[in-house]
Amino acid sequence: MASKAVSKSAGIRERLGYPVIDSDGHVFESDVIFFDYLKSEGGTKVVDGFRKAAEGTFADPAWSTHSMAERRDLRYLRPTWYSIPSRNTRDTATVMFPRLMYERLEEMGLDFSVVYPTMGFLVLEIWDDEVRRAAARAMNRMKADMFRGLGDRLVPVAVIPMHTPDEAIAELEYSVRELGIKAVMLASYVRRPIPHVARRYPGVERHAYWMDTFGLDSEYDYDPVWAKCQELKVSPTFHSLGYGWGTRCSISNYVHNHIGNFAASAEAVCKGLFLGGVPRRFPKLTFAFLEGGIPWARSLYCDLVAHWHKRNREAVENYNPANLNRALFTELAARYGGRFSEGRAEKIAESLARRLRNGEDPELLDEWAPSGVRRPEDIRDVFVKQFYFGCEGDDPLNALAFETRGVPFNARLNPLYGSDIGHWDVPDMSEVVEEAYELVEHGVITDEQLRQFLFVNSVEFWVSTNPDFFKGTAVEAEVNKFLANAA
Repeated sequence: MASKAVSKSAGIRERLGYPVIDSDGHVFESDVIFFDYLKSEGGTKVVDGFRKAAEGTFADPAWSTHSMAERRDLRYLRPTWYSIPSRNTRDTATVMFPRLMYERLEEMGLDFSVVYPTMGFLVLEIWDDEVRRAAARAMNRMKADMFRGLGDRLVPVAVIPMHTPDEAIAELEYSVRELGIKAVMLASYVRRPIPHVARRYPGVERHAYWMDTFGLDSEYDYDPVWAKCQELKVSPTFHSLGYGWGTRCSISNYVHNHIGNFAASAEAVCKGLFLGGVPRRFPKLTFAFLEGGIPWARSLYCDLVAHWHKRNREAVENYNPANLNRALFTELAARYGGRFSEGRAEKIAESLARRLRNGEDPELLDEWAPSGVRRPEDIRDVFVKQFYFGCEGDDPLNALAFETRGVPFNARLNPLYGSDIGHWDVPDMSEVVEEAYELVEHGVITDEQLRQFLFVNSVEFWVSTNPDFFKGTAVEAEVNKFLANAA
């Protein structure tokens, strides 16, 4: 490490008395360097395929070459622009070169950081199988090389595409066993063509698709992927974009597309996994959903419990049209419907019963069966014990993780600290811990809650599947001390 930097973040870190563990830093990859690895993996053809794959996406480099009329015609959403800090050139270089990031961690007030990619978001979105697999392999090789020798303070994250279980397992095996990477970033979804539409209109898959989130209604059985994660001692983390979903398709306004996008993709995969029963089948596995904050997670948890009470197998019998007293309803319709039901009360009753049965399937009356949930406490246990939710340090809504009033069973969710260094969200890297500490200064959270956020939850998440995650790191002694006291 370099000599101690003078910054407010460094000073705050000294006063805290515990390590600050960042579970979501970022690098911004140089395409020049990446294309070297990609070319060695798949040749010039794959490099050209990667460039073509970016067209029309959130990373489209050709967006600026189209006129507004063309953008409207093609519905090219406005991509990310001015995406990393540039006023401070050292910050710009820091996001691109891990060795400089390593040297500056103390200045940021950070002791340890798990570092996610940026270009990896695009890699996971690529439709072409050959290009996507080559890009993921090239990305992970590049990460292993560029972070080599920095593992006591920086851990790179491997990109794991999820288009098929076999593809995911192959990259998990290679990244963890061959490259020695101990943290993984799985795609939160796969855009799949709608079979009927694809057959009738070849080529429209890009615009007419459904979202596979690997749990409920998935195209494949992804249980072998979760089993492989458990075998390799890596917790699945999900960090995908929600650009291009629903209303996040502005052709002129990136802010419009960006707001809430991480929360949307996180909620999608979280809800799919939960209702598909993945955490119940793999109770020893933990899952992290990054950079979306706490509000969506709190809302989802509360909604699931509320829906359980009203829509569990026993409760839905309250709405079974077979329970309707047709004679009584017909009598009431005739008595109170006036001229609107005169002479046709029975017809109204028949129509009502038919409409209430719309969507009924005797084999699917228990929509909670796939989840394995048998009581509302089961929902609480998964959200409290197995799910972690990535939050940026300066978000005052982090306080909702610790506010249990109005939350079923007074459950406290697990916020996972992410500095987000490397992206425009952090205009000055030296201020990341300072900004997190402002939540205490402003009375939003307490000192102990800050400790949970910056240290405890990160430790508990990363060691949950790999007890040796912090072995040989600069924070090993403090982590071991905490774990011993907790035990």
